[in-house]
Amino acid sequence: MSNENDEKLKVGKRPHGLGRGLSALLGDVAREEPVAPTTLSASTKAIQSIEVALIQPHPEQPRRHFDEGALAELADSIGKRGVIQPIIVRPHGGGFQIVAGERRWRAAQRAQLHRIPAIVRDFDEAETLEIALVENIQREDLNPIEEAEAYRKLIADFNHSQEALGRLVGKSRSHIANLIRLLDLPAAVQQQVVEQKLSMGHARALIGAPDCEALARTVEAKGLSVRDTEDLVRRTKKGDAAQPRARNVAASSGKDADIEALEQHLADILGLKVDIVHGEGAGGTLSLRYSTLDQLDMLCQRLSGERI
Repeated sequence: MSNENDEKLKVGKRPHGLGRGLSALLGDVAREEPVAPTTLSASTKAIQSIEVALIQPHPEQPRRHFDEGALAELADSIGKRGVIQPIIVRPHGGGFQIVAGERRWRAAQRAQLHRIPAIVRDFDEAETLEIALVENIQREDLNPIEEAEAYRKLIADFNHSQEALGRLVGKSRSHIANLIRLLDLPAAVQQQVVEQKLSMGHARALIGAPDCEALARTVEAKGLSVRDTEDLVRRTKKGDAAQPRARNVAASSGKDADIEALEQHLADILGLKVDIVHGEGAGGTLSLRYSTLDQLDMLCQRLSGERI
């Protein structure tokens, strides 16, 4: 798993790992300069060293769940090498409020650091929330439910269309629409997704199902695949409680059901259209379809191992 503390800030240029959408919101970052506490300026873009105790998280931070193991790993890395990528804060109530980088701030506290590098920007409340949402989405730090809630808030509070959101975060419109639909699930089923007891594919199959919570418990208990979950929901709607049918070739497309399930799983992860053609032998082709240059840019970053 990539460690966000191992990134090197490319000063004087667009932070390459942030994606065009977030970079456009943040602007370019100036070179690192040591700044005394008495000379902190809300308008400067220079990297400053700020006391950890003066920084507070934003109450509307879209990320609610922090993986304890990953946080401990990051804290260990920060304890050895320091915080390499600065967080972004804004002046707030005599101190500072986090705009982006709460995970690094939390890890720095665990590593018992007294100061942390930060970029101070004079963002208003709307800008702060929009950047926090986009940053978390592009870094893939959110679980599917948190990501869906972030999309819904961006649409409701900032009047973004799904298509405009897709361009901003490098995802397809259908990916965003499918995620938002997860919020139609009962709260108990959403929690199963948050706790990774159900995948996004399982959750999508359960949308609109009768007695959804009971079906979700069955899927979790039996360890059903996404395809078996879809069959279970289909039979439940018809009043048939039989066991999942044997997975064979999907009549609608002629593809093996497992291949179709894999296509959907990859599409959910990447936010792109995925097509798999498996030959009679051991080989085949995997095609990824993008609709904008931003999606291509993000895909190239993922394939090359760069952080987004």
